[in-house]
Amino acid sequence: MADLMRTSNPALNPKAFEGEGASIGEAMTVRGTVNKTGFLLLCVVATAAWTWKVFMDSGNPQTVVPMLLVGGIGGFIFALITMFKKTWAPVTAPIYALLEGLVLGGISAMFEVRYHGIAIQAVSLTFGTMFALLLAYRSGLIPVTQNFKLGIIAATGGIAIFYLAQIVLGFFGIHFTTINGSGPIGIAFSVFVVIVAALNLVLDFDFIESAAAAGAPKYMEWYGAFGLMVTLIWLYLEILRLLSKLRSRD
Repeated sequence: MADLMRTSNPALNPKAFEGEGASIGEAMTVRGTVNKTGFLLLCVVATAAWTWKVFMDSGNPQTVVPMLLVGGIGGFIFALITMFKKTWAPVTAPIYALLEGLVLGGISAMFEVRYHGIAIQAVSLTFGTMFALLLAYRSGLIPVTQNFKLGIIAATGGIAIFYLAQIVLGFFGIHFTTINGSGPIGIAFSVFVVIVAALNLVLDFDFIESAAAAGAPKYMEWYGAFGLMVTLIWLYLEILRLLSKLRSRD
């Protein structure tokens, strides 16, 4: 079953359901996971709207820097807790969503000030992509084969390593200006990353469906929703980044 549920999402990896076994009581369902995902989205929107308002009212990025730090560091910590303590997901997943909302709201507001309308464009494209891929997955247009899974996993891992290398090399004054810029190479790279992030959604859908079919415990609905949120947040940020590169060329 591990092969069927392989995914590059660090939350929904092949070992996520290892040792959980079939549920003795109420089991995980796809519908339940969808409902939990909707609740987590509301949590993200609530804190994002608050951070957005704080920034827009002040017009000063410094007012939301503490929120960004708390959201970023806290979100990372609660993401790790959720991955290692899956039984805590009903509590830790909503906290993670609330913290990530602080980050998304602040970042989105900063981009919005520079590129008017970019935030709603990024949100629309993110959800449009999710629903389009969900329909494609459900209709069988995108066959989730083993080679497909391994390709997305490899691409996601390569992107993660590249981002980590950027952070480390940045401390030594080495910056990848061409890739991070708004030139053809920079835009092509962002398009590639957006495509990889989007295709991770397909792996997540397959993973959640397989877990539900295997009779995973009920609390895994929260864990599955958490994993899907990780991918959606990544996809939104990458789309926001791509749009900013395109808008800066105008």
